[in-house]
Amino acid sequence: MTSGDLARATQLLDTVILADGHNDLPWELRKQAGPNPVDAAAGLDLTTRQPGLHTDFPKLADGKLGLQFWSVYVPCQFEGDSAVTAVLEQVEVVHQLAERYPDRLRLVRTADEAEAAFAEGRIASLLGAEGGHCIAESLGVLRVLRRLGVRYLTLTHNLNTTWADSGTDEPAHGGLTDFGRDVVREMNRIGMLVDLSHVAASTMRDALQVTSAPVIFSHSSCRAVNDHPRNIPDDVLAQLPGNGGVAMVTFVPAFISAEVTGWDDRLKVAMTDAGQDFRDLGARTRFTETWDAPPKPKATVADVVAHVEHAREVAGIDHIGLGGDYDGVGTLPEGLEDVSKYPVLFAALMERGWSDEDCAKLAGRNTLRVLRDTDLTR
Repeated sequence: MTSGDLARATQLLDTVILADGHNDLPWELRKQAGPNPVDAAAGLDLTTRQPGLHTDFPKLADGKLGLQFWSVYVPCQFEGDSAVTAVLEQVEVVHQLAERYPDRLRLVRTADEAEAAFAEGRIASLLGAEGGHCIAESLGVLRVLRRLGVRYLTLTHNLNTTWADSGTDEPAHGGLTDFGRDVVREMNRIGMLVDLSHVAASTMRDALQVTSAPVIFSHSSCRAVNDHPRNIPDDVLAQLPGNGGVAMVTFVPAFISAEVTGWDDRLKVAMTDAGQDFRDLGARTRFTETWDAPPKPKATVADVVAHVEHAREVAGIDHIGLGGDYDGVGTLPEGLEDVSKYPVLFAALMERGWSDEDCAKLAGRNTLRVLRDTDLTR
């Protein structure tokens, strides 16, 4: 790309909302400071550059981010009451961050509030609960999360729930159970976005049959470009125009790069042989630190571009967005190493002939539309 493309991309992102569907900073802060939300929010000064994080306010300013869905993630190792406790603690982390940095963040619940925050120069902050196990099979807990400002629920994480199949677990339900369909209907009723990242393709298809509102994929890429179970099949992408939803392309190297996927497949075999569970992210990190293997390949901006352009070709320009998964993975593609790098991706797309209008739709207009459409279902 040229310096002119980068300047053009930066200028565009000064005037349109750049929305990201998934950032795991709240859990990363918990890992560093413990489960007390006050301690987690206060553990690091995010107004200064933090080399150990993908996300801090100087990087966010450089990246021109205008709207962030902060993930209130709960690992699958938490079950029942402990999962509910953990998700409430994570919700409070985001509230604490907004109180600690009121000149940088504004908690919002609607598209209009998001646009107002952007106009004030603050990052519109929404919450997304990652992992349907955190509701402990209770529609009451689901409704409580919505009252606390959670605008999406990812139906599963890496393991099945009792009511939905995950893309990275052995099929147990063939998609959604009857209760899983009730969860989707209730989410529609209360204005909570149905997030189909992490779920099995069968769950995606079932949810699209049940939902009366647009769905999102908060951080997934395209299975036709890289055959990974966390990615979206073309037949599902093709349903998004009829549904009105948005597929937010992610930057996770293992999902976007065939070379990285192959390396991960070998890691999975090694962990299985050692009696460990590849789906346990903590165990995976610990195992990798001592695993005798060739260096992990690098993903690139070009890999992300390939997924964005494929999603545009199949789903259409009005149904794509971005969900980087910053602070949720150990490494990111070269050129997209932290949240300061979004303009690099847009410059690469502009170099390939993308118009300002198309880039604006990818950046945030599509996500705002879906948010506004589901505001109306409350």
